[in-house]
Amino acid sequence: MKPESSSKGIAAQTSTPADTAGSAAPRRQVRSDELFDGQREVLIEHAGEFYSLRQTSKGKLILTK
Repeated sequence: MKPESSSKGIAAQTSTPADTAGSAAPRRQVRSDELFDGQREVLIEHAGEFYSLRQTSKGKLILTK
């Protein structure tokens, strides 16, 4: 995997096709601790809608609309 910088300063990595067992396009990988940046919840905007990605007390992730 190759490190990739993003506009938000979150370290990300991209997988090469060899890493993804035949996938044609590279995928971006983001560490959850960097995504949450000390918070328990982040809002994600997708196609004009907002979603909440929340980390539970047991470390699970919950995505809700």
